[in-house]
Amino acid sequence: MINFQFLEENKEKLRMDYLLADPFPYLVIDNFCDAEKLEILYKGIPELNNKSRDYMFANNKFEKSNYRELGSEFDELYKDLSSQRMNEFLSFIAHENVFVDPVNHGGGLHQGKKNSFLDMHLDFNYHPLQKGWYRNMNLLLYLNKDWKPEYKGHLKLVDLRTGAEKELEVPFNRMIIQQTRAYTLHGYEMTHFPTGRYRTSVATYAYTVHNHLVEKPRTTDWVVNDAKPLKKAIASVYGPAVKIKNKLFGSGTAKNQ
Repeated sequence: MINFQFLEENKEKLRMDYLLADPFPYLVIDNFCDAEKLEILYKGIPELNNKSRDYMFANNKFEKSNYRELGSEFDELYKDLSSQRMNEFLSFIAHENVFVDPVNHGGGLHQGKKNSFLDMHLDFNYHPLQKGWYRNMNLLLYLNKDWKPEYKGHLKLVDLRTGAEKELEVPFNRMIIQQTRAYTLHGYEMTHFPTGRYRTSVATYAYTVHNHLVEKPRTTDWVVNDAKPLKKAIASVYGPAVKIKNKLFGSGTAKNQ
């Protein structure tokens, strides 16, 4: 399904595009998948009913971790994204050893319904279940058929060090590979999709092994500077609260839906 031939034939340019992107490394690849197969996959996407665990920091956002069970095209996409061939491409463009989490912890098929949004945030850095797996990249495949800019839902990137911003459009069959670090804020503002249409994507995460931890492990860190006082207060204690919850009850995102 993934157009590996294009990736491999253009890997030198794609590496430079990724490493030199502003405000931090990211890469936009259009026509990432075989168009015919992705059309079949798109027609098989159901309306999701499992709400995300982002609480007040997201609205009307739904997900399915184990999307591969939805059909053969979904399974093929999952296998391609976690393949050795994909790992080799990601390692080349990042200029370091990178691999996709084979069980895709925290990732999956995501669907933003009416007035959906996702506040700006930093992702967890070390894998909750695999000590030493450092989150290096987000792979976001967008499935927004006939998307128009006025629908909103652009992927917004902000460099926490400098405040520099970028908004990326999210049309059908576009892959955005985004570096994840302690300064790579990202999210999306409230959408205005037509009735019955949803902001849809498949999220996959890639890692690098650290023999020694170079950062203090963190959960998702929400940055809501323009929010109301209560929301800002909850954001400030969200990380410690989730750590306590995970220690007592385990990580909910580790379970397949």
